[in-house]
Amino acid sequence: MTVLSGLAGGRLKDLTPLTQGPLARTLEALNGEGEETRLVGGAVRDLALGEPAFDFDLATTASTDEVIRRARAAGFKVALTGVAHGTVTIIVDGRPIETTTLRQDVETDGRRAKVAFGRDFVADAERRDFTINALSLGPDGTIHDPVGGLDDLGAGRVRFIGDASQRIREDYLRILRFFRFSARFAASGLDAEGLAAAIRAREGLARLSRERVRAELLKLITARRAGEVVQTMGECGFLEPILGGLAYPGRLSRLIAIEADRGREPDAILRLAALGVAIPEDAERLRDRLRLANAEYDRINSAAAALIGLHGIAAPPSPEALRALLFAAGREAARDALALAEAESGALGPDAAFDAADRFLAEAPEPKLPFSGADLIARGVPGGPRIGQTLRAFQSLWIRAGFPGEPETLARLLDEAVAELARGEAQT
Repeated sequence: MTVLSGLAGGRLKDLTPLTQGPLARTLEALNGEGEETRLVGGAVRDLALGEPAFDFDLATTASTDEVIRRARAAGFKVALTGVAHGTVTIIVDGRPIETTTLRQDVETDGRRAKVAFGRDFVADAERRDFTINALSLGPDGTIHDPVGGLDDLGAGRVRFIGDASQRIREDYLRILRFFRFSARFAASGLDAEGLAAAIRAREGLARLSRERVRAELLKLITARRAGEVVQTMGECGFLEPILGGLAYPGRLSRLIAIEADRGREPDAILRLAALGVAIPEDAERLRDRLRLANAEYDRINSAAAALIGLHGIAAPPSPEALRALLFAAGREAARDALALAEAESGALGPDAAFDAADRFLAEAPEPKLPFSGADLIARGVPGGPRIGQTLRAFQSLWIRAGFPGEPETLARLLDEAVAELARGEAQT
């Protein structure tokens, strides 16, 4: 059971958001003179749970033109973000508040809907996805719950409104939202009717934009019960079509346990790597499949490259090997790769030796090659291709020697690199 600590007798306990601040000012501007506006969606759900709400969405009986008129009359800025669908964004004290005229779906194709505007809050609630997302909050603090969302929220159930198959046909993204909200709010398991409907309709995911899939997946894998839900998704055949290749839900679950043991916040990109990346080619595939941002791809790709030499290890590398990894991959990629290797090792729980190795990578100075091409030219090494060849030979010797910094040792290693190249040239 989930405690609805934000409520007392169907009303919000703390009315501060409704009496002070941007939300209160917006509701005051839009309500009255025959029009009613309520807070809807996730913010109401979170407030009922006693959690802070950050993103405010409003539903209103007022037409879009009337919303714009009232908002501007109150001195607010208005962004015309979705006028065709009855939506504008009112900006109050720098806070965007999305405001939508009440509506009903007239026609849907699984991605987009044609809507008709109306004045019925119940009809508007019934077109939403899950009962826990169909709550609305009036300016007086009353929670309106026409589809049983509060009971489901208290019981830890994520349930589609009405017929689950019909709700999914209206927008196939609701399959991923079903898994995401279940991972966050469900007390245990998945709603059987919802899961069966999602399985029947899973081919519809191919119709969605890759950007929408990416956004939902990254939210899903950071949710409270992500490991368990993603495991179910794998068993039911969702993961490979989403990722375009092999998935590793067991490795994801172990990474989640490692994060929890070490008190770390969920890391969406590292978790995505745990779920879908073993080699750099996997990172390339995910970049295309999920339209990853450049920074997201670069991080996953670097981790995959650093992981190549760590596959199959049962214990962390030696300090010397860790220092070499730190030099070759950089701090972030080295730590990411070690975390993935630990999760891949199959250890039943977080491992103290791996923890110590991670702290080493986090704290050890990052080795820097002590010579540049200009340094070599100053020491008499001929220019041209010979500079790069000498640097590579020296780097190899320097790594094997344990990254020494003493001038005498560095000079000796450089002499050995020059001599090694000369011997190679003489043999050819």
